[in-house]
Amino acid sequence: MKNRKLRLIGLLALSVQAVLPVRAAVAEQTTLAPKVDVLARYEFEPGTGESASEGFVTREGILARPLLRPGEVLETVPGMVVTQHSGDGKANQYFLRGYNLDHGTDFATWVAGMPVNQPTSAHGQGYLDLNFVIPELISGILFKKGPYYAEDGDFASVGSARIFYADKLPSNIATLTGGSYGYARAVLAGSPAVGPGNLVYGLEYQHSNGPWVNPANFNKYSGVLRYTQGTPDNGFNVTAMGYYASWSATDQIPQRAVDAGLIDRFGAIDTTDGGSSQRFSLSGEWRQSEGNVSRYANLYAVRSRLNLFSNFTYVLDDPENGDQFKQAENRTLLGGSANQTWLTQWGGRPVSNTVGVQLRRDRLNPVALYATRARQILSATREDEVTIINPQAYLSNTVEWTPWFRTLAGLRYDYFRFDVDSDRSVNSGQTSDSQVSPKLSAIFGPWAQTELFLNWGKGLHSNDARGTTTRIDPKTGELVQPVTPVVSTYGYEIGLRSQPLPGLSTTLALWTLRQDSELLFIGDAGTTEPSRASRRSGLEWLVQYAPASWLAMDLALAFTRARFTEFDPAGDRIPGAPGTVASAGITIGNLNKWFGSLRWRYIADIPLIEDNSARAPSLSQFNGRVGYAFNDQWRMWLDVFNIFNSNDNDINYYYVSRLPGEPAEGIADLHFHPVEPRIFRLSVSAAY
Repeated sequence: MKNRKLRLIGLLALSVQAVLPVRAAVAEQTTLAPKVDVLARYEFEPGTGESASEGFVTREGILARPLLRPGEVLETVPGMVVTQHSGDGKANQYFLRGYNLDHGTDFATWVAGMPVNQPTSAHGQGYLDLNFVIPELISGILFKKGPYYAEDGDFASVGSARIFYADKLPSNIATLTGGSYGYARAVLAGSPAVGPGNLVYGLEYQHSNGPWVNPANFNKYSGVLRYTQGTPDNGFNVTAMGYYASWSATDQIPQRAVDAGLIDRFGAIDTTDGGSSQRFSLSGEWRQSEGNVSRYANLYAVRSRLNLFSNFTYVLDDPENGDQFKQAENRTLLGGSANQTWLTQWGGRPVSNTVGVQLRRDRLNPVALYATRARQILSATREDEVTIINPQAYLSNTVEWTPWFRTLAGLRYDYFRFDVDSDRSVNSGQTSDSQVSPKLSAIFGPWAQTELFLNWGKGLHSNDARGTTTRIDPKTGELVQPVTPVVSTYGYEIGLRSQPLPGLSTTLALWTLRQDSELLFIGDAGTTEPSRASRRSGLEWLVQYAPASWLAMDLALAFTRARFTEFDPAGDRIPGAPGTVASAGITIGNLNKWFGSLRWRYIADIPLIEDNSARAPSLSQFNGRVGYAFNDQWRMWLDVFNIFNSNDNDINYYYVSRLPGEPAEGIADLHFHPVEPRIFRLSVSAAY
């Protein structure tokens, strides 16, 4: 593996050396990639938004941020925190608006027009794995929060993000990075002209062992080939992507094992945990604008696999072999969407009408859960073949009643059909469900670059298809009740967005989300566990200030009250629901060839069980970057993560587990995954 890494890095360096002379004749037309324009981290265009909780993150804002993992591009969404509780190849943990979103439930995400969330995932409903993303290819991120948008359906109750890939890069780039704990990364990307369009390409290799006593041996290979032609209003693209990763995992560990000196803080109980993941896709997008009519269509095909080995309870269920299990799936996803927008007038008032259709079909053959020991299968807990068909349709209407008042009304229809063929016939079956989701927004302004937003909407997330047909718990053999296929969410919001001074913008939002039931498929057990209805209310504030062309600052604060609304003697707190989240940053760009940034993120202590008697400690972390641009071609920078080397935890849980020699019933304890210690990464990049 070491020789393979050296060969790859050597070939990349030779390729850069070979192409630089060829491009010298047009060097004056290229710019350093990426050139940091700190004035445009978040873009808010008065008179165009649907709520105060949406915005667009620019390419410059993304690339100016040090990223420990690719999934952290979503931390550009104000109020979002992205962590990890396992190996780097596994989907991240996401926190937003008082939700522990687990691996993606209730936050819908698309990349290059393709949905990423996975229904009926082997590991968790809505599994959102962004490890295949190459950040250097991102042109921007459109984020929205709340269920107020007609075009967003499954998993978008709390919010959504659309990650766009570039149709053309500012320049071709080659980047080499090396750092702490065996970290190595190589990226080669460009967009040469081919015929009337551009051929965008990106290649990435990454390796890391991490600070873990059991080395992660994380290896990742990603590639993108994308042909684009035309303009954003009239054009098309075709994109092929490939990704493969394998790793050993250090999952969360019990606090008592560290306190007793049985393992190190960065140690593992089961050193054979880990997994592999792969994703291959082909997609295309088409856009046309003609007079007052604009059209959009896309098609996509995705083939993915996941093999995940985990052990969270150690020897609680099986003292002889241990409790490790394997979650596996082979998935084929086919889908597409189309919409058309008409611009017209009603009684002299500007009107926009949009009609859209969406369709996705997921075929899992199989999706399975096995009992294992050291990654060797001992028995099958359950094996299923699942087909999910999800047609959707929506329409929206925008009317500008006066220069200072406009309304947006939407109506969405989602239909789900689940077909489950289980290894136990009693757990097989077909179910279906649907939901009509109305949306309504009223926007007042702008007055002096200030707008007021009133939003209401109904959203949803689907449940794991297996849970809708399961009648016998595959692990215990007990009778269980099937769950409903769809869970509804209702959202309300009042927001303010303003640009009171040049370079200064701010948004403020008061919001509420009510969910009928926080039903969750427990992939570790192969069954579905319903919980009570819930209500979350909160306040979010974002301010961004760019006092000079080379300086920008931002601050995001979020406060949430999360409670179950149905009485239970166990208590009314929602485990894992963060109450206070904050982030702040300062970015310097092109100051006498120097550039850099400093970022801070914070999560206050979190209740871990319903009666609030166990709480997760707070998390506070600083990351930074300092770099120097030697000329328009070469630059170098140093990223430092966890600058002050804090001993905080990325994630915390409270549950019962058992170590060898402990009572058969196990011990309830805090289980945590530590923040990685101070990490240095040095990068050299060439534009050609």
